[in-house]
Amino acid sequence: MNKQSFLRDRRPAWERFESLLTRAEAPSKPKLAPDEVSEFSELFRALCYDLAQVRSRDWGSAIERYLNDLVVRGHGAFYGGKPMKRGRVTVFFTHVFPRLVRQNQAFFWVAAALFVVPMAASWAIVASDPSLAHRVLPGSVLYTMESMYEGDSTESTQDADADSGFGRQDAAMAGFYVKHNTSIAFQCFALGFFLGIGTIYVLLSNGIQVGTVAGYVIAQGHGERFLSFVVCHSSFELTAIVVSGTAGLVLGHAILAPGNLSRMDSLRERGRVAVQLALGAAWMLFVAAMIEGFWSAQPLPPMVKYFAASVFWLALIAYLGFAGRGEDPR
Repeated sequence: MNKQSFLRDRRPAWERFESLLTRAEAPSKPKLAPDEVSEFSELFRALCYDLAQVRSRDWGSAIERYLNDLVVRGHGAFYGGKPMKRGRVTVFFTHVFPRLVRQNQAFFWVAAALFVVPMAASWAIVASDPSLAHRVLPGSVLYTMESMYEGDSTESTQDADADSGFGRQDAAMAGFYVKHNTSIAFQCFALGFFLGIGTIYVLLSNGIQVGTVAGYVIAQGHGERFLSFVVCHSSFELTAIVVSGTAGLVLGHAILAPGNLSRMDSLRERGRVAVQLALGAAWMLFVAAMIEGFWSAQPLPPMVKYFAASVFWLALIAYLGFAGRGEDPR
């Protein structure tokens, strides 16, 4: 399907969703009828998939912004959440979010297995036979990834930093990492509406791709440069992807196994949990992007970075494992 046919086929659904959304957001008008609520939910799931399609095919920032705006507004209207005050934001990150991760640890470990196992397997396989990497990723992508960790490329990057002033390129890269990582996490979460199947696919495919890149770059003799670069931010980045996958699996489970609730009520109740998990994952991705943009690329001895990575991993494990066990400070 090309861009023109995609827009022609999908635009009526977007316009219908926008009309329902406008009515749902208006405080002076009655809420949607039950059949319209069901229609709203179906259109919202399709909208999330459409946004993922547009992002994956790079069909233009204008379309992406339009769909992304509808998705954000749709979340607010569907879950009825109010903006958190500053104190509540602090409580959320210090107490609510780590508790939710522990309360949904079964989904967390399933998501972790779906991501980490294919990553480790593809890493080992490609490291033993680098030619297999071309069956997973295009040669141009592999060449680009390899060139990032070559000695000459690193030195020229450092020279560019010195010429342009410290921090300018770092800030630009941090912004790129925020957008890229958030896109992956959003797909993990949003595609959970498709009974969790979309979430499973995103976790598996990204695990394979990450492992392929790691195995290939290390097999080309750039292991130390690669590992010293990724080791610091990997704690927050990889865990955030798993948490986003957890949110997607929670959504899928709410639809597949609503229990004594109707599917709509189950989706509303568990959807709030999934949204909160996704918000926590977004915060972790922001932290990872800051580390990746401002620290990981700095010309520091590898042992310094390995030590910092150990601190990050221990701090993250302690945070998710023990934070919020007391009463909420409200």
